[in-house]
Amino acid sequence: MPIRNAEVGDTAAIAELLGQLGYPSAPDAVETRIARMLSEPGQHVLVAELDGRVVGMGSVIVRHVINNDAPFARLASIVVAEDRRGEGIGRAIVERAEAIARDAGCFVIEVTSAERRAAAHRFYERLGYAERRRRFLKNL
Repeated sequence: MPIRNAEVGDTAAIAELLGQLGYPSAPDAVETRIARMLSEPGQHVLVAELDGRVVGMGSVIVRHVINNDAPFARLASIVVAEDRRGEGIGRAIVERAEAIARDAGCFVIEVTSAERRAAAHRFYERLGYAERRRRFLKNL
């Protein structure tokens, strides 16, 4: 399955997918976010396109950390269109994200998922991700 970098013309489809993920977003806001992300080194926004339609997306963030010589990767906002789930699209997005992380020399890639997303948890486990608990967040 071809996975490519997002383009400005993808913003409406990405906004729709983010809504399906539970993060309603206006296309103009998505366009601004994509531009901001892509202006920073190590950030990637990926889309899966089938028959001219964007049917999945995800982002990869590569960052250097103080506790390791190699960088760290985070996979974020992975979503596949509700009517196309179960077709291997999510797996293809994750595999492309992992390739980006490997090419960047990352020592690990992480993905976070809300407690309520049991199906997503099973998906990540099938792909070889192991759950590690205890993540603390504070809204600013």
